Amino acid sequence: MSTTLPPSRPETVTALTAVATPQREVLRRTDGRTSEDRFALLGSLAASLALTWLLGTKIFAVSGGVAFTGLWYLVLLTVYAAVSALTQPRHVVKDRLASTAVVGAPLLVGLALLSTVVVTVMHGLPALTHLNFYTHDMAGVRPDDPFTRGGILHALVGTLIEVGIAVAIAMPLGVAAAVYICEVGGRGARLVRMVVEAMTALPSIVAGLFVYTVCLVHLGMPASGLSAALALAVMALPIMARASCVIFSVVPGGLREASYALGATRWQTVRKVVLPTARAGLATALILGMARAIGETAPVLLTSGASTYFNANPLDEPMNSLPLYIYAAVTSGSPQMEQRAYAAAAVLLVVVLLMFVIARLVAGGRKSR
Repeated sequence: MSTTLPPSRPETVTALTAVATPQREVLRRTDGRTSEDRFALLGSLAASLALTWLLGTKIFAVSGGVAFTGLWYLVLLTVYAAVSALTQPRHVVKDRLASTAVVGAPLLVGLALLSTVVVTVMHGLPALTHLNFYTHDMAGVRPDDPFTRGGILHALVGTLIEVGIAVAIAMPLGVAAAVYICEVGGRGARLVRMVVEAMTALPSIVAGLFVYTVCLVHLGMPASGLSAALALAVMALPIMARASCVIFSVVPGGLREASYALGATRWQTVRKVVLPTARAGLATALILGMARAIGETAPVLLTSGASTYFNANPLDEPMNSLPLYIYAAVTSGSPQMEQRAYAAAAVLLVVVLLMFVIARLVAGGRKSR
């Protein structure tokens, strides 16, 4: 005996289907910004600026642009998180807050760097506009003389000579130490690595005293640009060695294995595979070493001494440098010399930038096969 079931109604089938398949919660994507998000960000910027002004000037008495900017950054994050939480779910608020913090932090660093450059150039502009500032030295120039007299030629040439000699000494030794640490290995490599890492944080005054004691006192070398270059090389050597070691560790091990499989020796592998592959990275090591050496003052003061006349011979007589010139000008107590110091600092920034560009061009000019 067969039993016939009654036909089901469409409404019943729809209801059962809805119960059997629960609806998924539609989450809003965190990427992309709507007009509401943009208005919330602009409103948070304005509100945080007003609140920071109120807190900084009327309540906490914050003085200085750096403190005000830092307080504004913290208040902005707080206000933006509160405004976003009014209309958005928690995961969107977290994403907005993280993105604002990540984007705002480098902007603050860039703003600090830009303000440093602008302030340096503006304070040194009265001296930078005179041609003699680049073509004359300070021999016979008094601190209160006008900007039409004197210049930084002796310090500029001294900086280029000292840094050039220091890099010529430190870069081959640094690369050789990195090759010994990363490619040779052994107990001696561990000792060299420990010494290099310890010398990375070596104070500049200690390097200057070391070269002064060994070269000037015991060996009888005169105070000259070569002595200053040796002190700068001591400062740049561990930086270059440490950075080169990091670059060598990034080179894929498969390249070394393929070279050994073809019958190449260890030295051939290093010379024809590792060094060409790490060439662009070695430019970074060179830049870091130059950045450490070019701004040092204490080693140059101890080993070479300040001078006001032009000297292009690094083997005899004192040789000035731009950092030492800036230090002497600032400590002179003369407003005009202080402006000359700012102008010399601006020239030093340009020199450092040109050196960095040249190092990058030399490292990436010829592609390795």
